[in-house]
Amino acid sequence: MPESSIVVRPEPMESGSYTASSRLQAAGLPAAMAIFEKAADAVPLPKPPQPIVIADYGASTGHNSLLPMGAAITLLRKRTRQDHSILVVHTDLPDNDFTAMFQTLTDDPDSYLRKDAATFASAVGRSFYAQILPSNSVNLGWSSWAIQWLSRVPAPIPDHIHVAYSSDGRVRAEYARQAAHDWHEFVAFRGRELAPGGRIVVMTPGVDESGDFGYHPLLDSMYDAVSELTAAGVITEDEQHRMILPIAGRSAADFRACFAPSGRFEGLEIEQLELFNAEDRFFKQYQTDRDADAFGAQWAMFCRAAAFPTFASALDGGHDDPRRATFFDQLEAGVASRLAATPEQTQIPMAHVVLVKKQSKS
Repeated sequence: MPESSIVVRPEPMESGSYTASSRLQAAGLPAAMAIFEKAADAVPLPKPPQPIVIADYGASTGHNSLLPMGAAITLLRKRTRQDHSILVVHTDLPDNDFTAMFQTLTDDPDSYLRKDAATFASAVGRSFYAQILPSNSVNLGWSSWAIQWLSRVPAPIPDHIHVAYSSDGRVRAEYARQAAHDWHEFVAFRGRELAPGGRIVVMTPGVDESGDFGYHPLLDSMYDAVSELTAAGVITEDEQHRMILPIAGRSAADFRACFAPSGRFEGLEIEQLELFNAEDRFFKQYQTDRDADAFGAQWAMFCRAAAFPTFASALDGGHDDPRRATFFDQLEAGVASRLAATPEQTQIPMAHVVLVKKQSKS
């Protein structure tokens, strides 16, 4: 398969590293949950016995979905009968660890299944860059830290792990085109799936007013640590060449592009769009305790959970490569030491987007 056609996906988090990763992914979550609750209060509800359908686009292991789903269900219960069925559909790519996801839904004390007897869970293994659910079937949608992952790698990045910090303008343009295409497809298929009056709340990385993706010290430290391991012979130059993070942040103009010029696309309109800088919780803690080693270790643990599995897919042996554990350990140590040497705040541009499917005028 040509490198430029490789399909990519966010890899499941490693066991034991969820806490550090989720602390960052919680950035912007309280505000997003408030928006999600507002959407749950506004969407039209089907009459029993037809269930209320909530779709969770990009569920991964389900941990980051529990609180938003629970909050929405609590609010919906105030609007309908206690025995009105609610169906939560968690979606992700076919090779997602759905076993871990269902274990989360069964065992986690925050699981909505433990709190509402008339709520049911299901899963669909398919990319959200295609239609996943029947047309006009979804009342409420949620997507958190998912649509930043591009559907394919448009080109190798010759001089970094992330295109935002590449000096190759041609490559940056190819990634921008792919990001625009993927957002177009995501919106188009959600427009088909949402029922009239339905809404989807999206929380995803953005870019700042100057177009900066952020995460600069973090991404530079990973690139430098990968390069060091290449020089030491831990990985090959070809493997390093394949180690990239195919993720995108989007500007307000990027989010609005497919809605031009009418402001409506596939029946959807942007009801709310907010771009902001989320808090770097690790740096805030460092400002209090001045523990540079802890600061570096926390960010490195996040990198291990969120990025290293994607790098592992570039090893010659893939995820089963016998060097994987050593590679992860040495890379984590390299990132931690670099960040601890010069602690600085990480810029985390984020976006909240609410899409609504307008109801037909009677």
